[in-house]
Amino acid sequence: MERISENKGTKGEGRRAKDERCLVGKIQAISVSKEKGVKKTNVDSALLKEDFGIVGDAHAGTKMRQVSLLAIESIKKMQEKGLKVKPGDFAENITTEGIDLLKLKLKDKVKIGSDSVLEISQIGKVCHTRCAIYYQAGDCVMPKEGIFAKVISGGEIKVGDKIIEEVGG
Repeated sequence: MERISENKGTKGEGRRAKDERCLVGKIQAISVSKEKGVKKTNVDSALLKEDFGIVGDAHAGTKMRQVSLLAIESIKKMQEKGLKVKPGDFAENITTEGIDLLKLKLKDKVKIGSDSVLEISQIGKVCHTRCAIYYQAGDCVMPKEGIFAKVISGGEIKVGDKIIEEVGG
């Protein structure tokens, strides 16, 4: 995870507190599906709609879990167990790279691309039924390492866009 700090300008203009930083990652993949309970298809870009989710995704429109995120590092753990899985196979919408999603807390906000803002609404989830991944590996990362968010500000997102989480001091 890259940490950057900003200290520009004079007389406090455009400056951040000395101990304030940004956690920076990027979008590795964007995945959508028309139905719930299936692997998602990877797309190059998507439209996030405020208080809705990703336009065209079956999980959009829910109150608290409008968008799901999972780190590519979590997917690689499953690949190391011998599974042939890729982004979207865990039904996540946004596969991240380089940002430790598990360090985020409820109500934290992340900016994606130039316009979109997500607010973390749930960390992990209860897995009521064992998915195919669980039966293949004896484990699944989404319930423990996936996070969910509400769309605060919409806009187009693309693979490769930066993900920035503000950390204040």
